[in-house]
Amino acid sequence: MTALTETPPEAAGVPAPAAKRKGGGLATYLIIRFLLIFPTILILVTLVFFLMRITGDPITAALGGRLPADQLAQRIHEAGYDRPILVQYFQYLGQIFTGNFGRTISDNRAVTEMLATFGSATLELAINAVVVALIIGIPLGMIAAHRRDKTPDAVLRIFAILSYATPVFFAGLLLKLVFSVWLGWLPVAGRASTSTEIALTSLAQPTGIYWLDALRSGNMSAFWDVESHAILPALALGLLTAGVFLRLVRTNLIGTLGRDYVEAGRSRGVSEFRLVTRHAYKPALIPIITVMGLQIALLLGGAVLTETTFEWKGLGFQLAQYLTARDFVAVQGIVVLLAVIVAVTNFIVDVVAALIDPRVRY
Repeated sequence: MTALTETPPEAAGVPAPAAKRKGGGLATYLIIRFLLIFPTILILVTLVFFLMRITGDPITAALGGRLPADQLAQRIHEAGYDRPILVQYFQYLGQIFTGNFGRTISDNRAVTEMLATFGSATLELAINAVVVALIIGIPLGMIAAHRRDKTPDAVLRIFAILSYATPVFFAGLLLKLVFSVWLGWLPVAGRASTSTEIALTSLAQPTGIYWLDALRSGNMSAFWDVESHAILPALALGLLTAGVFLRLVRTNLIGTLGRDYVEAGRSRGVSEFRLVTRHAYKPALIPIITVMGLQIALLLGGAVLTETTFEWKGLGFQLAQYLTARDFVAVQGIVVLLAVIVAVTNFIVDVVAALIDPRVRY
């Protein structure tokens, strides 16, 4: 009997599968997502610029009524705020591309210097809050999914709703009242004690992230002092996101636990713990990673209230101070930096999601 030979699809005129034609799907996807960062930032910068100009020029907003009219006009002319608005806009874009955000009006310091000084504090707070959200939200979501429609699940769902719905400043005040005032376990406010701040800021080339500087210098007493100050702000801000993670993990784990491959593992005697933590966990992570970019923006927004509540001197704390002083040059620089952080974070989230789930790339 003559053996049959199979003709390759390409030889028979059949087009190759889409997945094979898109061999560079991941690279193309990442390039497109990276290029989208720039128009996103440009749109945000444009919106911030023109919204800041609704009330007039920044100098009049900050110093109007505090300087004589002739001195005020001179300051406006020297800063170029008497030029047409479009001229100011393109001049501002040119300054941004060279890394020049101008100087603050209230304290006359370079905006870039101010961003570098206080941005590290906000970064430290955001890292701590994300760690809290992941440590609390993911394990509790797995427990809620495993104990679906039972008492632990009901309790955890209520906890998720409360943690997400509670205003971050109210959570901060409540945590301070319980753990600082009543129990006296943790500091009330600040990033570190005065002696620790002096020791860490006097280091050669400090990063501004106190726990990292303490570890670099080998000063463990300073490290624990910094961490004791960071617990309450991180909890207040992290619980906001932990509730979202808990509900997402619960919902997606319930879906994956009912799939055929999980049922097959269960029929072969695989333990429930292994099924939840090994087989069903990874598919449930994909929507969490996708939503994480939005949660970073929520964290940065909550950082303003958290830093003000705990006198954590970061960008949020300074933003409140500059808004009070009507220093729109400083406010504009802070908002633009936060917009850049959100755009870059969303790109990183897209990269991680594409690496975990190939379907995201197409």
